[in-house]
Amino acid sequence: MAPFELTFLGTGTSLGVPMIGCACPVCQSSDPRDRRDRSSVFIRTPELCWVVDTGPDFRHQCLRNHISRVDAVLITHSHSDHIMGFDDLRPFTFGEEARIPVYASPATMAGLRHTFSFAFDEQNRYAGYLKPEPFEITGPFHLGRTLITPLPVQHGRVVTTGFRFDREGMPAVVYLPDCKSIPDTTRDLILDCGILIIDALRHRTHPTHLSVEEAIAVARDVRAGQTYFTHLCHDLGHAALEASLPPGIRVGYDGLVLSMD
Repeated sequence: MAPFELTFLGTGTSLGVPMIGCACPVCQSSDPRDRRDRSSVFIRTPELCWVVDTGPDFRHQCLRNHISRVDAVLITHSHSDHIMGFDDLRPFTFGEEARIPVYASPATMAGLRHTFSFAFDEQNRYAGYLKPEPFEITGPFHLGRTLITPLPVQHGRVVTTGFRFDREGMPAVVYLPDCKSIPDTTRDLILDCGILIIDALRHRTHPTHLSVEEAIAVARDVRAGQTYFTHLCHDLGHAALEASLPPGIRVGYDGLVLSMD
């Protein structure tokens, strides 16, 4: 087993692709890489497995990718396209004493507690119910032998938390699915990263997401070894976009697996 394996569970924006009621070329595309669930990744290591975000497609993503084990959950922010599959974590907490650790910033954790009060209030701790164990992120922490560094970024008026994953002898992997700008303190933490996974919504500028051109500029600025775009809307067809990108930058797609040896 590889020391670190990352699977793109979803690479789409909040509406997903295809979008309901849309007949555009990308929504009607026969290329399976143009079918994009809401953004999420699953990480498997020899010690532990965890997911970053549980959007509305989470159950389907687990079934499609044959995920039968989740040891922890990381949440970037509490927007609905990143949390509305949270209750589908229930199978991973079956049993009276089973708990699943949930890591989020204090603000995001407050949002989770509000939206999923039934899971956090400890009044309904039955064997088959979701039983989260909250951990507020205030700095770097470990899951197994992986060091996880939180990366605050600006997403419109909201601060979201990206993540840097480090294992001894392995290039750092950075995941920034929802961002419009990157503060200098976070930029310093992602310089020369081995793999950068970053928001690239569309070509036109957007008030809360990076455009393709802005994401390319970030990748160049931080000198990422390899970059993958995620959180793509239906303006972008996979094949055409990837053919237009400079060397070292690719388009992520649902089901893509990155295995670091």
